[in-house]
Formats: sequence, structure tokens, C-alpha cells
Amino acid sequence: MSAPTLHNLIEHHAVEAYDHLVGHFPEFCGCETCRLDVLVYALNRLPPKYVIGREGTVVTDVNLDKDQSRAAIDVAILEGIRKVNLAPRCERRRVRG
Repeated sequence: MSAPTLHNLIEHHAVEAYDHLVGHFPEFCGCETCRLDVLVYALNRLPPKYVIGREGTVVTDVNLDKDQSRAAIDVAILEGIRKVNLAPRCERRRVRG
């Protein structure tokens, strides 16, 4: 039997939101550095939702599927894309000059 593990479900939902929204910004780099910078930006502004095990995941997922929760995650991701696009830390920054 494996030990229970701790999960922040907001992280999972933030990754889904990023994957869904980033395609609307063709000028955004989207490399792994920029992707992670957006996720870090968003996750640092969203309240975590930690769970242990399947039962907690199901209950919390139901609450996170509400439009208000999804909207807050989407807004944080969109703000992150905008901020990172203005000042990327990746190779693109060196090319821009």
C-alpha cells in the first residue's frame, strides 16, 4: 500500500486553463520557461486547494468546476500570459534586445 500523497488541485486546473487559453495568443512564446513562469504567476495569486486521496479530489473538483472558480483561474492565467509576454526570461528576451 502506498502512502497518501498531497495534491494542490488548483495546479491541475491552472495547467488545463493555460493549455486552453494560450492558443489565443499567437505572439506569446510558449516555451517551457514562459509556460512555467505563467503558471507560477497564476498559482501564487490563487488560493491553494490541497487534497489527500480520491474522496477529497472528487469533492474539491466539484467546487472548482463552478464558473466563478474557473473564471478566477482563467483571469490569473491571462494576467500571467500578459506579464510574461511583456518581459520573457527565455531566449526570446535576448533576441528582442
